[in-house]
Amino acid sequence: MNKFNLWLAGKITAGVATMWCAYLFAAIALISLPRAISSGDSLVIISWVAQTFLQLVLLSIIMVGQKVASKSVETTINETHSASLAEFELAKQARKTADSEIAELHQLSKDIHRLIREVETKLKK
Repeated sequence: MNKFNLWLAGKITAGVATMWCAYLFAAIALISLPRAISSGDSLVIISWVAQTFLQLVLLSIIMVGQKVASKSVETTINETHSASLAEFELAKQARKTADSEIAELHQLSKDIHRLIREVETKLKK
């Protein structure tokens, strides 16, 4: 039953979070507009705007906006992740290059010390 409830909630949310649903809700709300206007009571008209139109229509529009904003955040996260991975790979390559250069410098240092000892030995003779 819990899976069904989650599935149904997902379907309803996906349906309500569309501009088509906002258009439908606006059409439904507009059905009662002539009666609110004909009442001549400003309180009734304000109540219609606030309670009928805004609540019905803005619900869907806000949900659509949230979907758009979350996609934007998701895109930013994916771009940042990709850039981080690329930077990490560059850092690994730089580390390998540095390790190789350090090994070469170490070998050069050993060769220089060996040559110095050979020169010192020849000078002592």
